[in-house]
Amino acid sequence: MNKRETNVKIVTLTVFIAIFMTAIEATIVSTAMPTIAGQLKGGEIMSWVFSIYLLTNAMMTPIYGKLVDRVGRKPVFLFGIVVFIIGSSLCGISGSMLELIVYRAIQGIGAGAIMPVAMTIIADIYPLEKRAKILGLSSAFWGIASVVGPLCGGFIVDTIGWHWIFFVNVPIGILLVILTMIFLVEPKNEHKKQPIDVAGSLSLMMLLLALLYGFQTLSEPAGASLITVICFALVIIFGVVFTRVEKKAKDPVISLDLFKNSTFMIVNLIAALVSGFLMGIDVYIPMWMQGVLGLKAALGGMALAPLSFTWVIGSFVAGRLLEKTTTKKALTIGLFIIIVGGVFLANVPVTTPFWAFCLISAWTGIGLGITITCTTVKAQSSVSEDNIGVATSFNTLSRTLGQTIMVSIFGVVLNNHFNKEMVVQSGLGVKREMIDQLSSHETLNLLDPKLVEPLRNILYTGLHTVYFVGIILLVAAFILNRFQKSERLIK
Repeated sequence: MNKRETNVKIVTLTVFIAIFMTAIEATIVSTAMPTIAGQLKGGEIMSWVFSIYLLTNAMMTPIYGKLVDRVGRKPVFLFGIVVFIIGSSLCGISGSMLELIVYRAIQGIGAGAIMPVAMTIIADIYPLEKRAKILGLSSAFWGIASVVGPLCGGFIVDTIGWHWIFFVNVPIGILLVILTMIFLVEPKNEHKKQPIDVAGSLSLMMLLLALLYGFQTLSEPAGASLITVICFALVIIFGVVFTRVEKKAKDPVISLDLFKNSTFMIVNLIAALVSGFLMGIDVYIPMWMQGVLGLKAALGGMALAPLSFTWVIGSFVAGRLLEKTTTKKALTIGLFIIIVGGVFLANVPVTTPFWAFCLISAWTGIGLGITITCTTVKAQSSVSEDNIGVATSFNTLSRTLGQTIMVSIFGVVLNNHFNKEMVVQSGLGVKREMIDQLSSHETLNLLDPKLVEPLRNILYTGLHTVYFVGIILLVAAFILNRFQKSERLIK
């Protein structure tokens, strides 16, 4: 009797579809939100529809990372998909904004398993020399989802209704469950049974919740508040609790020894910093296209499309570089390419045309593909085999934290710039809300034509400030990389 083996091609396709499904769910809601808010009311809390999904996703990621090393990839992957399907179904039948927020939290809990476990499965079924290319393709699905998500959302809302942006996940999820059950074959898990680190898991979840929510409150127009201070105080408290618990735990959710692994920590810090810069591109290039160049929202999003496609090229380049040189040199090349793109963004004149941003986007995508792929592969290879799940989820968490923290800091930088300029330009009668009107093609006509040019200059200089901060991140990542050991990954 022949022993069943994993069908690598079908499992790879399954992983890609799963990544695309969870990635698009983070963006597809954006264009549907005005319609949803109009029908469900509660527009003042609608930002939580986005935030809660990302919060529960990030909170659960390290927990799933431990579970995949303990009980196996397949059961955790299937659990994540099933919870995601349940959350999607409930979101589709929501009768109020509060219900939708609660159900989005369930969706995020499921999504938290899919991305890191998918990456771990790739590490299992592909050798190091092929892994970089496959990780690049998976990243491309993530990037494409960020571009087509808003377009799909608009189309679905206009044709069959907003409920279907959630319901569409159900048949896709069921297909993924069937494919995973049939074609992913895992060896029996031989790990010794240890008590589950409940205290460590809970303290880590609370730490992440306080940290992410604290930065979210920091980025709001009102700025820091008492809640912000409380959140960061809780971060310190739960950080101390987590450290003490993990020192005593027989099977810690995240081994503190990982923090002593300098290579592991360096590549994850680089991934976090670069992911933070990426948020500056994802959030503010569309704002530049609409607010400064006066283009429609669809064209604003299309400026990011080249980045998604060249990311794949960068990942293939990363595979070749890892075969021929050290990770340190490969990351040096990738980071240098991104820095050049960042310097262009921080210095281009206000008259820079749309096509020039497409070129900058394409150039930067190559560097991002090289850098993110190299950090992921290096993070996986710098730990023992029985810690690959934890290492992969930690890498995913590092990128999520980098994005969440930096988008908040960028928001603070931009809001401070706007507040200062409003004082300087007060004689012209400009107000903060006018910037929001300027950034939307639909509301641009409501502005006094005499104020459009001054407002565009305020937005333009503010975005330059954001990208100067972004360059600081990239330079910090470049310097960090110099401390990494110079050793070949593929020998």
